[in-house]
Amino acid sequence: MKILIVEDEKELLSNVNAYLSNGEIVCESASNFREAHDKLIAFVYDVVVLDIMLPDGSGLDLLGLIKEEQPDTGILIISAKNALDDKLEGLNLGADDYLTKPFHLSELNARLRAIYRRRKLQGKSVLTFEEIQVHIDNHEVSVNEVPIVLTVKEHELLVFFITNKNRVLNKQVIAEHLWGDNVDYLDSFDFVYQHIKNLRKKLVAAGGENYIQTIYGLGYKFSKNLS
Repeated sequence: MKILIVEDEKELLSNVNAYLSNGEIVCESASNFREAHDKLIAFVYDVVVLDIMLPDGSGLDLLGLIKEEQPDTGILIISAKNALDDKLEGLNLGADDYLTKPFHLSELNARLRAIYRRRKLQGKSVLTFEEIQVHIDNHEVSVNEVPIVLTVKEHELLVFFITNKNRVLNKQVIAEHLWGDNVDYLDSFDFVYQHIKNLRKKLVAAGGENYIQTIYGLGYKFSKNLS
């Protein structure tokens, strides 16, 4: 899951970032309207955590941008206790949920995962693609009901492929989803090929079909149409 946190309170932003950042969640942050706007133009996110009150603009304007440019992206509003009108306006504009400050980080995490399941997984906690089953919450993966062991990044890569099946994904899109804007500091995306190679090898070794197709010059496509 790739998320963007838009929050101007530095301590809260740091705490949320530290709590959520792990192998399965790529967490990026923006502390003002302009920074968030630039990231939303350049990158695609699964969920955006959006503070309505920003020092250089309104989070509601960013919400409108997200709905226009990234309609599949989930939006979780965070707001002060006295910001009821803004909160209601945000929900009316298409936000998925809201949290009132102060909040527990564990509740934020749970809300994010619920939005992600609704938006990307149609509310399911188990993804099924032909003979492959992926349990989102406990990271278990099986092929023909036989469990296989994947690394955290391989698991996220498989989920990304399945939720974008039949779409051609280039190396940069895959890298940005799995590693966020840290890819800006890398010289190449060759490591993407290695992760795909390892995932493909494990799925096939377990008796699965090779659904990861290399589309030369473009990228990769996860599809049961192997022709």
